[in-house]
Amino acid sequence: MTQPTMDVVGIGNAIVDVIAHAEDSFLVDNALAKGTMTLIDAAQAEALYGAMGAGVEVSGGSAANTMVGLALLGGAAGYVGKISEDTLGGVFGHDIGAAGVRFETAASADGAPTARCLILVTDDAQRTMNTYLGACVELGPDDIDEAFIAAAKITYMEGYLWDPPGAKQAFRKAQGIAAAHGRRVSLSLSDPFCVERHRAELRELVEHHVDILFANEDEILSLYQVGDFDTALQQVSQHCEIAALTRSEHGSVVVGHGEVHVIGAAPVARVKDTTGAGDLYAAGFLYGITHDFDLARCGRLGALAAGEVISHFGPKPESDIAQLVAASARPMAA
Repeated sequence: MTQPTMDVVGIGNAIVDVIAHAEDSFLVDNALAKGTMTLIDAAQAEALYGAMGAGVEVSGGSAANTMVGLALLGGAAGYVGKISEDTLGGVFGHDIGAAGVRFETAASADGAPTARCLILVTDDAQRTMNTYLGACVELGPDDIDEAFIAAAKITYMEGYLWDPPGAKQAFRKAQGIAAAHGRRVSLSLSDPFCVERHRAELRELVEHHVDILFANEDEILSLYQVGDFDTALQQVSQHCEIAALTRSEHGSVVVGHGEVHVIGAAPVARVKDTTGAGDLYAAGFLYGITHDFDLARCGRLGALAAGEVISHFGPKPESDIAQLVAASARPMAA
């Protein structure tokens, strides 16, 4: 069996993020569910884009953010996601490549435009996401290259892929390739509403095909339909090798290999925007796993990476986060 040349390949919805500040009243006036991700159509995207304030446009998407974070930490990352041959598609491809991520998925020459996510950030740093998937729905099994998947130690996929049928098939194909080559499979549950839409299938994935699971507290409670975190923790510990469960300001809990680690949140002077927090936590954790860190240190690196991204506006690191790898060797308060 050939040795992997990448640490992680991420598969997800290739999206350009449009991020703007909003008042709570704007969310109410536009019937937006605060703190969640909602799928919208082209007409809704156009109307909301016209109503929201001035914003910044950056390449994004959950798994893409994680791969960028992994690369900036010093890891070897690849990415699979569908874009269109349009302006935003060019922006996406250039940005992710400039971060050091291998991105080889062929762009669509016709059809829907590149996806965009309209992110409204309120004063309490909560982000409300409204996503037009566009070209993302065209991701399918033909976009999954066996050699590319086999070249990574871990294949990391976002739960959002379970919405478009073609992407779900791509997910299944990639999972099968990774398993056949003796590689690990990792999943992020992405959003509690996503879990609610596909609970039975995601449960089956977690119980039988996922080695490393990422979820926040709401997502893991939704997955197991329980009311308390400890019960969900006990259940997930029986279903996959490792689970990293984030709890906002309360840090995270990592369970695996018969161990349970409670990891404190990284100290942040002021939380400005939680966009990308879970994505960067996964980046730090996956870097640690692929560089043979123990589980506690993986969790600390995830917390430090998440702490950096919530200290400023936008889902990408603004500082040299590679220095966080050394910092993660030191214990943090629980």
